[in-house]
Amino acid sequence: MNIDTTYLDFITELKQKISSAKNKAIVSINTTMLELYFEIGKNIILKQESLGWGKSVVEQMAKDLQDEFGAKSGYSTQNLWYMRQFYLIYKDNLNLQQLVGEIPWGHNILIFSKCKDEDERKYYLSNTIQHGWSRNVLTHHIKTDLYSRDQISLKQNNFVSTLPVHLSDLANEMIKSEYNLEFLEIAKEAKEREVENAIIDNIKKFLLELGYGFSFIGNQYKLVLAENEYFIDLIFFHRKLNALVAIELKVGKFRPEYAGKMNFYLNLLNDTVKMPHENPSIGIILCTDKDNFEVEYSIQNVNQPMGVATYTVEKTLPKELKGILPEAEALKEQIQNSALKINRV
Repeated sequence: MNIDTTYLDFITELKQKISSAKNKAIVSINTTMLELYFEIGKNIILKQESLGWGKSVVEQMAKDLQDEFGAKSGYSTQNLWYMRQFYLIYKDNLNLQQLVGEIPWGHNILIFSKCKDEDERKYYLSNTIQHGWSRNVLTHHIKTDLYSRDQISLKQNNFVSTLPVHLSDLANEMIKSEYNLEFLEIAKEAKEREVENAIIDNIKKFLLELGYGFSFIGNQYKLVLAENEYFIDLIFFHRKLNALVAIELKVGKFRPEYAGKMNFYLNLLNDTVKMPHENPSIGIILCTDKDNFEVEYSIQNVNQPMGVATYTVEKTLPKELKGILPEAEALKEQIQNSALKINRV
């Protein structure tokens, strides 16, 4: 049989239809299962309220259902309690009921059992659907409280005044108010280059913390102006923004001069590195601390888009140094007792 382009196009289209049908079937099965779990949770509540059944009935239900459908059927005592909680949380919220049907049961358990209120649950439900977060990724984001760190009201940047509306909205979504870098396992007093090196060694985890759409380009990225060389700590490309993102790491409190330096870097990036089809480069200054008023006055008249955020690292010494050097509190006490004064850079 001679395979011509007509057949190849036909078989490609057929494969796509089969894959699409399979995906729809999986979504349909998941939705049906969640509707069943919702109904089971509802029935448990109604029977307990109308007949006065206690907690032991759930254990008996689990035993009887597993005898009928098997131990791995999903009807364990714990899962039945989750179904009961599932119903209680979503019974009066039709909007969230629609969202929960689009993600797996395991994801749902994480969200309704770990999140405090409706807004937080909606945030994780919507982002899980939009970005296709795995259960491990979702667990990480809940554990590090991404919801709180992603609130627009807490973010400090000049995107509205320096970018078109559609880009400023995307840039606001991209940046966080605080980044959790505790996975680096470095002490809070670590030098900037040590933080940078630890990020490079853990680049996959750092990309996860940055969020969707980032691609790593390099560290200590060299820029040249006349006979002078300059180096940006970290350079990324953001696919949705279609823009370079420069990140400068600072140990300690934000200083106004950091904004001027970042503005210089962004001007240079736009003139020498940015491709014609790309949007203006964006800067993120990461510090361990900042004064919000100082940040606002530092960036309000800067003409390049940038944001300032904080990051957290280990509050104690790295694991490999424990037992060799004193912990932070012990060291502080020793310093105070010996009346030593240490100037931190």
